[in-house]
Amino acid sequence: MGAEWPARGFTMKSSKSAVQVASIGFTGKSAQKFFSLLKDAHVRTVLDIRLNNTSQLAGFAKKQDLPFFLEQLCNAAYVEIPELAPEPELLKRYQGKQLSWENFREEYFDLIARRRVESNLDIALFDSGCLLCSEHLPHHCHRMFALEYLNQQWNSRLSVTHLT
Repeated sequence: MGAEWPARGFTMKSSKSAVQVASIGFTGKSAQKFFSLLKDAHVRTVLDIRLNNTSQLAGFAKKQDLPFFLEQLCNAAYVEIPELAPEPELLKRYQGKQLSWENFREEYFDLIARRRVESNLDIALFDSGCLLCSEHLPHHCHRMFALEYLNQQWNSRLSVTHLT
């Protein structure tokens, strides 16, 4: 378990009632590394926030297979949270370099604010949870923005570790 960005052991502001949450990307990891990181971090629930979680490119992390692997290997649950996935057009514009990373962040924040995710999601779901996306590192993945946004809305109650 560890975080390489922005520093090892990175934690956002927390309080006594901090909710421990992690994030992980599956790209660039073997199944052994991926599931070991989750198990070692004592993740109880993987929160899938990917836009496309059924692609054959996802390998062991495909939506159809992941719940079984999580239960068998980590004693963890699987929950899909499409409200935190970017819209296809937004992601396409960023990937096509029509949006800077900062503009992508602004538009993503606007999107999840319109979805009222902070009101529609229960913070308890994030306790010992781990946001899943495909990007190997969090510094260019929307999972970092999702956690940043929720932490702002939930008064810095999330203590975040990025598993790399």
